[in-house]
Amino acid sequence: MTNLKGKTAIVTGSGQGIGREIALRLATAGANIVVNDLDEATASAVSGEIAALGTSAHAVAGDVAADDFGERIINEAIDAFGDFDIIVNNAGYIWNSAAVNHTDDQWYAMIDVHLTAPFRVLRAAGRHIRTAAKAAEAQGNTPVNRKVVNISSVSGLFGAETQLSYSAAKSGLVGVTKTLAKEWGRYNANVNCVAFGHIQTRLTAPYEEKPGEIEVHGRPHKVGLSEQQLAQVDALTPLRRRGTPKEAAGAVYLFCIPESDFVSGQVLVCGGGLAM
Repeated sequence: MTNLKGKTAIVTGSGQGIGREIALRLATAGANIVVNDLDEATASAVSGEIAALGTSAHAVAGDVAADDFGERIINEAIDAFGDFDIIVNNAGYIWNSAAVNHTDDQWYAMIDVHLTAPFRVLRAAGRHIRTAAKAAEAQGNTPVNRKVVNISSVSGLFGAETQLSYSAAKSGLVGVTKTLAKEWGRYNANVNCVAFGHIQTRLTAPYEEKPGEIEVHGRPHKVGLSEQQLAQVDALTPLRRRGTPKEAAGAVYLFCIPESDFVSGQVLVCGGGLAM
């Protein structure tokens, strides 16, 4: 299918995992992709995969939590492709601990990457969207239809032990979604949210004796779930399994295609029926 042919999508955190699958899914549908990852080589590698699918990609390496990132990625998208049609705020990671052990650094790290970063991207995007929509109206044209998909979590909807700051940020992103759906409807922009349940990524990979680790800004973070925890998750999920990154990408794709042009301000739970 090429129902996104000629469109440009910005996907943050698209160097690996769910973000990579989102980028590839949208590219398969014909979209050009602005790829983002902390690591330049990783972002470039995904850009190469997208080029092999027959569309174009532009890599923007960098930390989404940086003060200037929102302006930079929007400007680079416009410079590379002339405009943008889709924004997927996907970048993030987890840093868990009991609430009484939560540090200020931990709190702000989760808020910054999962809530402040999308806000800055959308603020920069909104200025362009508003200007372009007003120009189209002045010329008697219909504004370009644009899609925003913010990535939340079932933790943000229902809460989760040891995920105080992560849950707070993901819950806040739902509020951002619903507010911008009201503000930006006049500009022909759809703003929706996908809340993921348990998806098979390095953050939820199984371990037997001790958790795995990822490194963010030189700081190690424990990731993964024990076999016992995974068995419990599967038992609580009506579909009795965890989702795949491709299935997660499919949920995002639904909000990006023309068939969802009259859907806005909604939260879609992609969790196999899980309600925590």
